[in-house]
Amino acid sequence: MALATVNPTTAATETIIEPHTPEEVEQRIAAAAAAASTLRSTTFAQRAGWMNAAADILDDQAEGLGELITVEMGKPIAQSVAEVRKSARAMRFYAEHAEGFLAGEPLEDPSTVGASRAWTRYEPLGPVLAVMPWNYPLWQVIRFAAPALMAGNTGLLKHASNVPQAAMFLDTLFERAGFPAGAFRTLLIGSADVAAVIEDPRVTAVTLTGSEPAGRSVAGTAGRSVKKAVLELGGSDPFIVLPSADLAAAAETAVRARTSNNGQSCIAGKRFIVHTDVYDAFVADFTARMSRLVVGNPLLPETEVGPLATRAGRDELAELVDDARDRGATVLTGGFVPEGDGFFYAPTVVADIPDDARLVLEEAFGPVASVYRANDNADALRIANQTRFGLSSSVWTTDPDEEAWFTANLDAGAVFLNGMTVSHPELPFGGIKDSGYGRELAADGIREFCNLKTVWKA
Repeated sequence: MALATVNPTTAATETIIEPHTPEEVEQRIAAAAAAASTLRSTTFAQRAGWMNAAADILDDQAEGLGELITVEMGKPIAQSVAEVRKSARAMRFYAEHAEGFLAGEPLEDPSTVGASRAWTRYEPLGPVLAVMPWNYPLWQVIRFAAPALMAGNTGLLKHASNVPQAAMFLDTLFERAGFPAGAFRTLLIGSADVAAVIEDPRVTAVTLTGSEPAGRSVAGTAGRSVKKAVLELGGSDPFIVLPSADLAAAAETAVRARTSNNGQSCIAGKRFIVHTDVYDAFVADFTARMSRLVVGNPLLPETEVGPLATRAGRDELAELVDDARDRGATVLTGGFVPEGDGFFYAPTVVADIPDDARLVLEEAFGPVASVYRANDNADALRIANQTRFGLSSSVWTTDPDEEAWFTANLDAGAVFLNGMTVSHPELPFGGIKDSGYGRELAADGIREFCNLKTVWKA
């Protein structure tokens, strides 16, 4: 089946790209395997030069690439350009730090293991398959590709089917910058073809950012093939507001946390858990700010919230809100599909949500915020930890004891204090529970797809 760019602002089909044939897929896997032998023998300095050159390409084409991203998945143009710039920064970060992150570590006293010397070293694994989503068409891929290539691995990309133009740009990016031919290749294939690629003996590992069902499928296939997997899955992140917080700053940040990327982010604040002492004041301010957001064409600079990426995603989000409303929840603002073309949904705040509503249990992937009243800190923690997800979290308080208590007890891969969750190249990123396992970014991310080899010398 052909892959298409369907503009979510207009619902019009912009581009149709034919998938790769089985023969083309085979050629691309073979090229990645051949390049792996070449790349592992290059120096960090050589790879850094190529990686910086690839970053230069992104910076030079940031405006055009930003427009491509917006047309393919609908985020406001300023956010698309920022995504390109962030990707370039991550590439430069790994170009500078990869050698240090992968430096061998000597055992301080090798005589304890009967050796004259003993040490560890990190070595690349080979071709790694990346199954990536559409919500950050460049950033999600680059945060895998930059560390993987700097470690000496090669990459195979199975991108989301609704961003084929971004996928094909990435197909040639690294070779244009000087990396060996085949060092990074896009596979235009369907989801049903992923298992065969994972099972291919030349493919050494797999990473996936996507839905929980997709993660379970990929993990199962990788497990049967005894191959390393890293999974970054869904999130239903708590945003906890306590009485000592700066409420105005919290409300302002809450709007950005919920609507950035049109609300389509795994690490977005989705469940706003507010202590009863400040609930009314915070929710009133938050709701007012959400209701004032400018919704429209994401190519216009004044637009703050664009369309959802797909019609199916928009319809699923509407069903979650309708289900909550039917069960007795209160919609404070939004809660409807605007008239006109495109896959838009009004910025929405929902309160008084019953425990059996789907909105409590499932990830809302769009500009819909759930608010909860917490009786005290223990109740706030209970609500925060009640989902099966554990990606990230945000806590707003000026009390050091509260900061320490929530940091220690939240079931999440990260805790952001008085700020919204953002991924940074300098910090490890990933979740627990049904949000996945393994880490991306920082030193931990580059080491995920390396063989940590122990060396002992008599």
